[in-house]
Amino acid sequence: MKLIRLKYTKWYNIMKDGVSRNNPVVVAVLGICSSLAVTNKVENAIAMGLGVTFVVMASSAAVAAIRSFIPSKVRMVTYMVIISTFVIAVQMFLAAYFPAISKALGAYVGLIITNCIVMGRAEAFAVRNPVRYSLIDGFASGMGYTFVLLMVSVIRELLAFGTLLNIQVLPAAFPTWAVMALAPGGFFVLGLFIWLIREWIHYYETV
Repeated sequence: MKLIRLKYTKWYNIMKDGVSRNNPVVVAVLGICSSLAVTNKVENAIAMGLGVTFVVMASSAAVAAIRSFIPSKVRMVTYMVIISTFVIAVQMFLAAYFPAISKALGAYVGLIITNCIVMGRAEAFAVRNPVRYSLIDGFASGMGYTFVLLMVSVIRELLAFGTLLNIQVLPAAFPTWAVMALAPGGFFVLGLFIWLIREWIHYYETV
């Protein structure tokens, strides 16, 4: 029973750290470019968040599975090959089933290959841990990234278009903020969100 309790405690701690204390965007400040570029619409944020979550989970699991066979001198190249395989799968899936979203995201789906979140989890966690923990760590990091994208995109889409998921929410007479559809608006909202979350994390760590 004690062993089972310790196992579930570790799973919980990995999840908690990935979403809050080690959140890739809020704490590590990774994935900022895509966080600014794709959060003008909630649907784009969901697609990018789920895409990154899948890639980081799959690539971390693959790295963990073959970590004993990866020579240290070529580990980065190996990570890139593994990550690019899963990114191409995400690109093809979006292009086949969600062409409008694929077009809206543009090159940013392909740039998941260079996303520091994915590479960082492979190097910092997956190469030192078994597959089951690497999957949880990848899921937690992906969900932490997705959470930030969703929160930012909700604010930006509401203020820029008066909609959520392309459904009109605010009155037609609402004066939309065009800057929120652009990167500067995203930078402002993201910066404010990072400050609020960091203050919240600091508060609960000191209580």
